[in-house]
Amino acid sequence: MAGMHGLGRLFDIGLAVAPVDINTSDAATGKRISMQGATGITIVAVTLAGGADDLVFDLQQHTAYTSGTSKDLEADAAGGIAGTTETSFYHIKAETALDNDESWVKVPITTGASTTSEVTVVGATYGAMQKLVAIYVSADQLADGYTHLSVNVACTTSTSQLLAVLYIVHDLASQRTPANLPNLLRPGAANA
Repeated sequence: MAGMHGLGRLFDIGLAVAPVDINTSDAATGKRISMQGATGITIVAVTLAGGADDLVFDLQQHTAYTSGTSKDLEADAAGGIAGTTETSFYHIKAETALDNDESWVKVPITTGASTTSEVTVVGATYGAMQKLVAIYVSADQLADGYTHLSVNVACTTSTSQLLAVLYIVHDLASQRTPANLPNLLRPGAANA
């Protein structure tokens, strides 16, 4: 592969949630993405400042790209999001106005003990700040027969805030030029 570009060699990017003004009336339902062909996915969310509202990221696993069986990504036999030391935390950068001088802060996932599919960004701590949140999910955390991941985002108060969420697919099984990367929803199907 010519050049040293990371896209296609180290990672691919998919859309989870297009920019939306989120509040208690307007939760965001994330799009599905296949976990095939990669070791893991980092869910990256960026929000503008809101009130003292919690943001709740609910991770789901699915047996198909559409329909199929869906269930919470929990700390079951596969490990879940809070079941292993590798994924029992998320990272956040937060500041009144993000400007790339912030450090990542490692935050333990504790909401609902180790059986939850949810990651809660506590509004009392981070609500009034702009936030960049990173949640890692390993492909081997999905239960047997589950191939896809999605994330739904809800806000616990009526104070709205702008939100966008991307999937960063990394440790690709096959390295390709960006134009030849596989379909992230249905591997093996032609890109639309």
